Amino acid sequence: MQRASVVNRLLDALPGDERERVLARCEPIELAFGEELCAAGERVRHVYFPVRSLISLIMPIDESSHLEVGLIGDEGMFGIPLALGMEISGVRVVVQVGGSALRMNADAFCAELARNAPLQAVMDRYVFVHLSQLAQATACTRFHLVEARLARCLLMTQDRVHANNFHLTQELLASVLGVRRVGVTKAASALQERGMIHYSRGDITVLDRRSLKNASCGCYKADRESYDQAFA
Repeated sequence: MQRASVVNRLLDALPGDERERVLARCEPIELAFGEELCAAGERVRHVYFPVRSLISLIMPIDESSHLEVGLIGDEGMFGIPLALGMEISGVRVVVQVGGSALRMNADAFCAELARNAPLQAVMDRYVFVHLSQLAQATACTRFHLVEARLARCLLMTQDRVHANNFHLTQELLASVLGVRRVGVTKAASALQERGMIHYSRGDITVLDRRSLKNASCGCYKADRESYDQAFA
């Protein structure tokens, strides 16, 4: 795969030779919206580096309830359990926005991790960022209003898909925000009435990013800063 076609920032953080060696073990694939990449409690068979796709990490609560606990775009990867010496995923991994990605076999990733010190260093920093953002999201869910959290979610999605238009179903947004669908409708309607977004049947267009940032809670800024500090 040619270097120019790679747009995953985690891989781009690697020095040239180590990056090319990792890329040689990856295969380019297209992920489909709603595709399950790994079930909770299932063995992790592949790691994924999104390029133009978005992966959601979902924690099952009970048979009918679940909560999104992580969002992965071109800034990261799915495969942290392997980097920590574990084979089992504690979350369900689902494609939130379809598009291109790089996939590597789990055994190949572990072998490369063992001999590629720069890759191990990058993964260590990414695990730190991931844990920091998970703690931030927990506090955000507990203390911030739904409208502000929805604005944060939309900004995070826009950052990762690099587009003003994307599709997020009410069911997915409800799991992201930990609220019922009626809560999603009210929050989205409020942002739409203020001219920040256009929302119809899950199709979302960001109209005023600056106002959306002002409507978001401070967790959005904190998430970006944690990543920038780790990979400065």
